[in-house]
This record gives sequence, structure tokens and C-alpha cells, in this order.
Amino acid sequence: MITNQDQLPLYLHYCLNQKELDFKTVKAYRIDLTQFFQYLSEHGMEMDKDGIHQYLFHIHGRYKQRTVKRKIASLKAFIGYLEYEEIIDDNPFRKINTRFKEEVILPRTIPRDVVELLLRKMYEEKEREISGHERKFLTRDIAVVEFLFATGLRVSELSALKRADIDLHEGIFLIKGKGSKERYMQIENPEVKKAIDEYYSCFRSEIEQQEFFFLNKWGQRMSEQAVRLMLRKHVKRAGIQARLTPHMFRHAFATLLLEEDVDIRYIQKMLGHSSIVTTQIYTYVATEKQKEILRLKHPRNKMQIT
Repeated sequence: MITNQDQLPLYLHYCLNQKELDFKTVKAYRIDLTQFFQYLSEHGMEMDKDGIHQYLFHIHGRYKQRTVKRKIASLKAFIGYLEYEEIIDDNPFRKINTRFKEEVILPRTIPRDVVELLLRKMYEEKEREISGHERKFLTRDIAVVEFLFATGLRVSELSALKRADIDLHEGIFLIKGKGSKERYMQIENPEVKKAIDEYYSCFRSEIEQQEFFFLNKWGQRMSEQAVRLMLRKHVKRAGIQARLTPHMFRHAFATLLLEEDVDIRYIQKMLGHSSIVTTQIYTYVATEKQKEILRLKHPRNKMQIT
């Protein structure tokens, strides 16, 4: 007898090959749905309203709200697939209220002066007497950090960037984001353009031998983890105490543009968000900055009336 759980490999194959979802998304589906079926099996339950209800109580008590939301979405998508394929007659989620008030988790961003300090220290290091090998890879590291801050890319998008997707002369490049969605971005700052051009000049022969743009010391694609480790190294060298991650540059990109009164709809497009609701989280951060400015900088604070 074929069970709903037996449909899981077919569903994951459908997500990966027909819907063309990102490998990481499909992996998360597999983990979430395997966990769901394990819970049902351990508690002798079925995939019905009662079984799903009990599972939701279970995960609410164990995980943060963002994780719970993802697990519910994974399960909803799978059951929707079963209904569409007429494997089940009734979708139990129609009888279950899954809405709950989510906690607002503000993105961890990087202050402008910290970004400036990091880049200044990296450029200063490049001016010192260092070996040609060290200079070559420092040139790459500067290009990566400049690129992250100039564009707000996810580290996965930067790592996957291909030479065929970049027009260096025009400073335009194609980003292939989540869910195979594509968007174009430009680099308009001349210093950032110069950093990218210098990197390309140093790595031209390696880049032209394979498809990816940012490369490691073996001439292969620079992995996401390699970017994180590189950033950690330069943050330490710059004497910055805070822990910085590549994704925080994305947050800084969005927050600082908001502080410059850039329309949130443009920021949404540049970040590749499907919904503006996702982008609106940055308005909380910008508001906190605004409160700090008014609290510390407003001239009324310097007036002595009484």
C-alpha cells in the first residue's frame, strides 16, 4: 500500500526539476517533511486535522517562530501537491488556523562608519610592502567586500555569479536569486568599479578558464564559506570587535538606502524580494536610527528653557 509518506521522493523530485526550486529549499522541505512523518509515526497519528494540530503544538514549543513558519509552509506546500495530484481528497489545512503573531526580529546591520573602517584598513594594507601573491588575493578580497556592500547581494548569489553574467564595461550584471528569479543590478560607484576591474585583471586567466567570476586560490568558485572566512580575517585585522557576516552587508545596503530616503519599492527590487512585506522589516531598523538621531542630535536637547 502506497502511503502519503511514499510520495515524498516524487514531490521533492517535482520541486527540484519541474518547479526548479533552489537545492537548499528542497533540502529544507525534505528535512521538515521527514520530521513531520517521524512525529506522526512515533505518536501513532495520521496526516489528518488532529495529527497536524498535534504536530503544530509540538513545533511551536520547540522552535523559534521563523522556523515554525517555514515548517508550516513546507507542510502546506506538500499537502497542496497531494491534493492537486488527487492523491488525497480533502486538504486538512482548510480546517486548521495556522496564523499566529510573529515576533519582529530586526536584521543585524553594520553601521556606516564600521563599513568605512573595514574598507579603509583593507586598502591601507594593500599599499604596504606585501608579496605579489598577497596583493593578488587582497585585491580579490577588496572586490568581494565592495561588491557585497555596493549591491546587497546574498552571499550565495555572489558565490554563484558567472563571468557570462557580468558586463564589466557597463557595470551591469545578472543575478540569479531564490526560486530561479533573475534581476539586473548596476555598479555606479567609480571606486567600486575600479576594485572589480583590478580583480579581473589579476584573475583574468583563471576566470577565462571556467565559468564563475569570484575564485579561490585553486582557481575554482569561491564558496560561501570561503567568503565568510575571508571577511572574518579582515574584520579581525581591522581591529573591529563586532562579528560581521556577509549577510549583514545586505542588511546595511537596505537600511542605509532607506535612511537616504530611497523609495522602499526600489530597494525591494534591488534585493530581489517577491513581496514588499519582506523588505519592510528594514523600516524598523531605519526608525530606530531615526529615534537615536532625534534623541542625541536634535537642537532642542541643547536648549535650557527652565
